Amino acid sequence: MKRTQQAPALDTLGGAQPYAGNKREDAMKRLLITGAAGRLGSVLRPRLAPLADVVRLADRVDIADAGPNEEVVRCEMDDPVAVDAMVEGCDGIVHLGGRPNEGTWEQIRAPNIDGVVHLYEAARRFGSPRIVFASSNHATGFYRQDERIDNRALPRPDGYYGVSKVFGEMLARMYHDKFGIETACVRIGSVFPEPVNHRMLASWLSADDFAALIARVFDVPLLGCPVIYGMSDNATTWWDNAQVDWLGWQPRDTSEPWRAEIDRTQERPAPDAPDVVWQGGRFTALPIYREDE
Repeated sequence: MKRTQQAPALDTLGGAQPYAGNKREDAMKRLLITGAAGRLGSVLRPRLAPLADVVRLADRVDIADAGPNEEVVRCEMDDPVAVDAMVEGCDGIVHLGGRPNEGTWEQIRAPNIDGVVHLYEAARRFGSPRIVFASSNHATGFYRQDERIDNRALPRPDGYYGVSKVFGEMLARMYHDKFGIETACVRIGSVFPEPVNHRMLASWLSADDFAALIARVFDVPLLGCPVIYGMSDNATTWWDNAQVDWLGWQPRDTSEPWRAEIDRTQERPAPDAPDVVWQGGRFTALPIYREDE
């Protein structure tokens, strides 16, 4: 992967530091994918394989189908010793691990708060590899769908899960400003084989477009700590990535081929339904879950 992209101005990046991870011109030696057994990790694995000589697959469960250039590590994100062992020796990290949906604070805190702290501390101690942090559109879920926002918009999380993603973004920013660790915080929309409802016509992100974004993150000479909205080239969207055009990522897929079928087969929600009003959709209407209820 030749690093020829023109680096953006330092003030755009919030104080960028030279990339201190991958020193090779063509591929990383070892790329870590956390949450590799999950739905998203499973579809990205084959697409990310060309980025490194070895891809380290990490999850809390066993992975039995490792390929020829894959190695498997079992790790609980709230175990700092295990996280250290998982990160050591890696030139880049795609952090998909953690709880992927709403839950009680206890369910979210261990993997999504404590676990992210352990990950960045391990990264600081073991070579400062570049990181892709899987944030979420639920970090800004309480913006309305009739608003268009970019990465300068203040967070408006729609639940504990969204709060945990805001925390991860801010932790990434602190470790960048304090230690120079570069992170792309990707506010992922909806990664599915195809959009399945009207809301996803705006939020859909294809696996191929996501993999291409990850490849660009590891290819540019300077990254800094940008926030990027993870969406394909959809005709309808609420998000604006103009502030990160310098990255050179151009999604190629679009949700449009499914619009007619969704319009034909699915009844439109009421005008005041969460899926119509808020960018976070149904997450904005979920209760606060408690262990004692």
